[in-house]
Amino acid sequence: MPATPAAPDILSPAFAADPYSAYRVLREHYPLLHHQPTGSYLLSRYEDVERAFKDPAFTTDNYDWQLEPVHGRTILQMSGREHSVRRALVAPAFRGTALQESFLPVIERNARELIDGFRDAGSADLVADFATRFPVNVIVDMLGLDQRDHDRFHRWYTAIIAFLGNLSQDPEVTAAGLRTRQEFADHLLPVIRERRRNPGEDLLSTLCAAEVDGTTMSDEDVKAFCSLLLTAGGETTDKAISSLFHHLLRHPEQLAAVRADRTLIARAFAETLRYTPPVQMIMRQVSEDVEIAGGTVPAGATVTCLIGSAGRDERRYADPDTFDLFRTDLSATTAFSAAADHLSFALGRHFCVGALLAKAEVEVGVGQLLDALPDAALADGFTAREQGVFTRGLESLPVRFTPAGRTPAPVTPAG
Repeated sequence: MPATPAAPDILSPAFAADPYSAYRVLREHYPLLHHQPTGSYLLSRYEDVERAFKDPAFTTDNYDWQLEPVHGRTILQMSGREHSVRRALVAPAFRGTALQESFLPVIERNARELIDGFRDAGSADLVADFATRFPVNVIVDMLGLDQRDHDRFHRWYTAIIAFLGNLSQDPEVTAAGLRTRQEFADHLLPVIRERRRNPGEDLLSTLCAAEVDGTTMSDEDVKAFCSLLLTAGGETTDKAISSLFHHLLRHPEQLAAVRADRTLIARAFAETLRYTPPVQMIMRQVSEDVEIAGGTVPAGATVTCLIGSAGRDERRYADPDTFDLFRTDLSATTAFSAAADHLSFALGRHFCVGALLAKAEVEVGVGQLLDALPDAALADGFTAREQGVFTRGLESLPVRFTPAGRTPAPVTPAG
């Protein structure tokens, strides 16, 4: 009989280099594993992670220590009526007419401005030059904040993401995250007070004025939500755009299909969220003893839901280690709703309120890149390298293309 492989360590260099091989070992041999360094229980199979997002015994109480130090108290920490009312206050701005009429022009303008910065160059790094900047710029503009502060917001976003992914508890990363919370509050709270006095047409004014059943958001509520939006809204879109474009460049037949039919961008986004999810793990805290995955998680314990593993679960998806936007076991129709059959936006009552915003940003961003770079190809000698454990994405994506104003060379068949 073959020996059982050792349990992978999610903090090890080997895991950071290739988490998907480790996920396979976890799913097969350790579907429930107590991970001593983080003090949490790892869940790696799709059905178990899905249950953790839906079963009310798996609470978000862990966010009290995981998110609150950098964001303040957010909607993610709330439950019951408090959560439903707060969600009702913010959700209308991120769906339907409000999203299309108010924010789609902002999304389109920011994508165009970033692409104009490199479309004449003949080459670009789509991570540094586009993906990491685009969603943060969009959110800053949506909130009606000064565009000259884009760089400052990008620095804050980077520090908060590092804090949230600081599983090894690096004290310098912790200090930078805590410092960012204060800097963000010092900057935004005076703006919030001004918008209450002189509201505009922007999202920040909308949040200040929102009311449901006599409940409104305090200045601190608005600030915390904006901080959460900056990071959660930025991180998924940032890494998804570069990963999606990379996957298409590596699969020319799928790239050709998307160029011919832009409605397929949504399918490619859904498949990217399954195949290389930007957020690889989300934590929950159980309120009672829970029997799951052949073992018991004791009340009060933290559970780390390995989204990156669930998306590659051979029990749920056919040929899971292959990127295929045409797969039949993943629905693009429901991919951006609480009925999604991938887990990157969580599920249930805490399904990501910004999922449709992310979809709009990806559709616009990828669509404009395809228009501006009709013959884009990976740079010669490029080897893809992903980085990150809690969140994960490409560290760079260098591409070459015909500069704007010149005619792309015809493609010559091989041989």
